[in-house]
Amino acid sequence: MSHYSPIMAKKAAKKSAKKTAKKSAVKASSNGKYSFIDDLLEELHEVIQVDKKGQAKIKKTDLKAVLESSFEKAGKAAASGQRVRFPAIGALVRSEVKARKAGKQMNPFTGEEMTVSARPASKKPRWSFPKSLKETFANKKNW
Repeated sequence: MSHYSPIMAKKAAKKSAKKTAKKSAVKASSNGKYSFIDDLLEELHEVIQVDKKGQAKIKKTDLKAVLESSFEKAGKAAASGQRVRFPAIGALVRSEVKARKAGKQMNPFTGEEMTVSARPASKKPRWSFPKSLKETFANKKNW
């Protein structure tokens, strides 16, 4: 008869879950920046399974869930004002849009005067591409 009971297993699982939660909270707050790669890697470690041959396997549904979760966290980090970098494809950052007063302005194409309504200040997402990707698209030989 074993001394290991299901109740003890649940308690042990709760303790280990609390420890990992504390570690990740400390890890995230130590440098204060969000890292997409670190978050993605951490979530992949949770769902990856290694078979007897030593090959890592992951289900498509698990991979999709991990990617969606990581991108959602990245979006929240960007909305809070952090610059979130995605290696080789760019960076996402929150941009401030200035308020605009109501009044009359000239239409640059027709030259006639038009009334413009007021617009409050707001925040919107902004994506910036890396220089290497811009050069790839600018180079017509790659098309």
